Amino acid sequence: MTVPRPTLNFRGPALLLAMILGGACLGHAGEPTGPGFAIARLRYSGGGDWYSNPTSMPNLAKAVAERTSVALESTEEAQVAILDPEFFTYPYVYMNGHGNVRFSDSEVERLRKYLLAGGFLFADDNYGMDESFRRELARVFPDRKLVSLPWSHPIYHCFYDLPKGPPKVHEHDGKPSQGLGIFDGDRLVVFYTFQSDIGDGLEDWEAHKDPPEVREQAFRMAVNTVVYALSR
Repeated sequence: MTVPRPTLNFRGPALLLAMILGGACLGHAGEPTGPGFAIARLRYSGGGDWYSNPTSMPNLAKAVAERTSVALESTEEAQVAILDPEFFTYPYVYMNGHGNVRFSDSEVERLRKYLLAGGFLFADDNYGMDESFRRELARVFPDRKLVSLPWSHPIYHCFYDLPKGPPKVHEHDGKPSQGLGIFDGDRLVVFYTFQSDIGDGLEDWEAHKDPPEVREQAFRMAVNTVVYALSR
């Protein structure tokens, strides 16, 4: 069955689930049978380097294509801003950076609508965006708190088993890695990794020279976010 990528009025999780090949959200790699979807990186204002870790999303897309049954439109990342007309066509959006994040009032309203309509945001602090991201997220969801996820949450087990949550890729302040989220009912709509730096682990090896086992854990966490987003 061929299912088009959702448009501005996409119908949320049911449509996203239909984009998984053969309905097998936990299946391993198979032959592409549909147009697939693209991983999008969020362009945001405020001065932060939204474009950091440039090889991370293409590498994640290749891992998703090789390891799972999710059909990808492309292994190149799309880059999209919240007010772009095509923003709602991306069911999965990634953001990271080292600096300040700032959303306009219109972006706050539209991002909330996107997430409540079935969209998913994976935010990964690259060391430096934490304070501003939490501030802006509180504007998007003033009625909901960013909460710590238990290690039993499905995002840690929906494809790979990550019994201790997000891996610790880089030391930063030496604090434990954290996985936090915003929920709409029981659906996780924002997943935020802090003190972890998944994006660095996804980069080409030459960028940070992380050990293979550390990079593998970063890939497993990131692949899980895609599987989770497309199966809820």
